[in-house]
Amino acid sequence: MIRRREPVPFAFVAEADRFRSNVTPPPRERASFGQLAGRWLLGLTVVAGIVGSLVIGMPALSADQPASHKQPSQASDRR
Repeated sequence: MIRRREPVPFAFVAEADRFRSNVTPPPRERASFGQLAGRWLLGLTVVAGIVGSLVIGMPALSADQPASHKQPSQASDRR
């Protein structure tokens, strides 16, 4: 079956696939030393917080804790 193309009423619609803009965005400003230092400091703070929470939290999550630290529950008391 032969497919017939409909006429396009506007020329720019027919050429839309070939269109390229000649407008360029303005160049980005380079970050200052203070901004770069602040970004690094923020990143190091976040990483140090994660590492610190792991270092502090891992002993509490270990399964081989001594039984002497367990407290008897009140449900086990028989009256």
